[in-house]
Amino acid sequence: MKKISLVVLLLLGSFGAKAQSYVGFLTDNYSGVNSVIANPANITDSRFKTDINIVGVSAFAGNDYYGVNLLDALKDDYDFDLDAKKSPSTDNNAAINLDVMGPAFMFNLTETSSLAIFTRARSMVNVTEINGETIDNVDDDTTDDFVVNEGDFTTFAQAWAEVGVTYARVLMNKEEHFLKGGLTVKYLQGGGTAYAYGKNVTVDYDADGTNPTTGSLDTTGELTYGYYDNFDNDDYDYELPDASGFGADLGFVYEWRPDYRDYQTESVNGPAYNHKDQNKYKLKIGLSITDIGQINYKEGTQEVFDINGANINEDDFDNGDDFADALENIYGIGTVTNGYKVKLPTAVHLNADYSFTKRFFLNLNTDFSLIAKGKEKASRIANMVSLTPRFESKWFSFYVPVSLVQYNGFQAGAGFRAGPLYIGSGSVITALASDNTKGADVYAGLKVPVYQGKPKDRDNDGVIDKLDGCPREAGPAENNGCPWLDSDVDGVMDNEDNCPEVAGPKENKGCPWGDTDNDGVLDNIDICPKVAGPVENSGCPWKDTDNDGVADKFDECVDVAGTVANKGCPEVVVPTVEVQATLNAYAKTILFNSGKSSIKTESNKVLAEIVNILGEYPDAKFSIEGHTDSSGGDTLNQRLSDARANAVKAYLVKNGVDEFRLSAIGFGETRPIATNATSAGRADNRRVEINLVK
Repeated sequence: MKKISLVVLLLLGSFGAKAQSYVGFLTDNYSGVNSVIANPANITDSRFKTDINIVGVSAFAGNDYYGVNLLDALKDDYDFDLDAKKSPSTDNNAAINLDVMGPAFMFNLTETSSLAIFTRARSMVNVTEINGETIDNVDDDTTDDFVVNEGDFTTFAQAWAEVGVTYARVLMNKEEHFLKGGLTVKYLQGGGTAYAYGKNVTVDYDADGTNPTTGSLDTTGELTYGYYDNFDNDDYDYELPDASGFGADLGFVYEWRPDYRDYQTESVNGPAYNHKDQNKYKLKIGLSITDIGQINYKEGTQEVFDINGANINEDDFDNGDDFADALENIYGIGTVTNGYKVKLPTAVHLNADYSFTKRFFLNLNTDFSLIAKGKEKASRIANMVSLTPRFESKWFSFYVPVSLVQYNGFQAGAGFRAGPLYIGSGSVITALASDNTKGADVYAGLKVPVYQGKPKDRDNDGVIDKLDGCPREAGPAENNGCPWLDSDVDGVMDNEDNCPEVAGPKENKGCPWGDTDNDGVLDNIDICPKVAGPVENSGCPWKDTDNDGVADKFDECVDVAGTVANKGCPEVVVPTVEVQATLNAYAKTILFNSGKSSIKTESNKVLAEIVNILGEYPDAKFSIEGHTDSSGGDTLNQRLSDARANAVKAYLVKNGVDEFRLSAIGFGETRPIATNATSAGRADNRRVEINLVK
């Protein structure tokens, strides 16, 4: 029955769960060198100076056929066949994954590049397109007979080890946009592989068989069986296969950093310093392709058997040295191929991480297999979508991944990182709470993290030591953290001293006063320091506003050009003695109404002549003087003479003479030109005179 059981194992396989490792932990910005297996770009611009992984183990188990309550399943009286919930279909699937992260470390090569070296041992089993009803037939306790109507199926298992080298660097760092990329090259050492593929396979087992003690089988279909060695032989001793290959991972990470200035310290003489101890993004998006490659099993064997046979004796299976030998004994030697290559579980990963605060994040991750379902000689991960809220700090993180997993459905888990220790599970919550759990996983590990520290400022001057020209002596940022000097010892610090090597007063910014225009007046008291001028005019040249060659200081007509001889005033053209006599002759004929200042109309002609004469001397000034005889009182005569003089002035101004050239005054009876004793004399004394003002 030994070989028959192996046939059933090949047909039914080993049911498992998702193939992703360290669910939840790899979303942590402090997962360090472990994160290289998800995206090789993660290691650069990280929160680490260096990170050393001692060991980490991640294991998964589950399926889409059996559902159990994990706590009940651990009890001694639990009957797996009777108590488990079954979900049989014609296409049941499974996968198993064991992932051991061995010694690994990462470190920074430069400010923008990093290197990691890691070791890893992995084992995966994939089973697809299994007819779930077959399991019920085999487990039927009412009869020893069973019928397996399997049709087409695929089972594949492999184990291998990796030694990987990862290089990552910053590709763009432009204000709020940041991009980094990474590449991993892996040497692969095969540890063993076996696979079986069936086409139109049926097995009809009759326990009574050819006789009551020996069962028999009727089989149909085609079976492809591949193996690296006869591992099912009773005398088999394990040896490392002659199997090796190369693999690669490629990844990129984009970060949107709208507040990038908050994570920079500006330098006076160089580039800004980015704070390495802090996450800077609001949104981070990662894209990677992992496990590109294959392993060449040079000594592997593949045989294709036609298994159409009837009434096959059960003992013929048990008498073979191994499974392949048993198949050859029954069905003859199949088509044999020596050597084959197996593919790694190539997958693409898309990751988005949103930062609500410096401590709280939400991560959305998708893992999609690039290996088609049922692909021969290839491992395959289960497709998966995870949403993981997490609390994150340098020494502690906690995360709760919620996932939708191909073949296993909904799962919820939890995990944490505390310094060097990380423990978690992507399914622990559903495994403990559900009666229909189809998968469970767990991981744990130990590492030695060396985190980036906060930038130091030993002299507490606000300038970090990285940018401080004098890290042990406080000084302003604009002088690179160094105190200002006073080189010329003039009491003015060099940063404010325009002449740092020559002493000078503070009010002249540390420079000695000069005499720029060489006029003998120092610039500090020279109102016109760039134009020479006399001391008595505070170092400014005397102005000549009207440009007549006479400085304003000596010019009696500052705004009107004149002659030097006339003290800067224009020469005045004055009437001759004859003209003056004519003018007064006209003025004396001006007639007024008796005892009044109103001018008689018959005087208009005379006044017009006076206007014409005055117009010929536009720059000359005249005084209009009123006089009376002695008739009447002195006060009355004074008022009358003054009124008559102003009446004449008013007439002249009204008719075009500039009022500023005229003045009017009354003298009453005080300046007679004839005797007031006679009427003729009094008539001469009643007069108006227009005289040139000299």
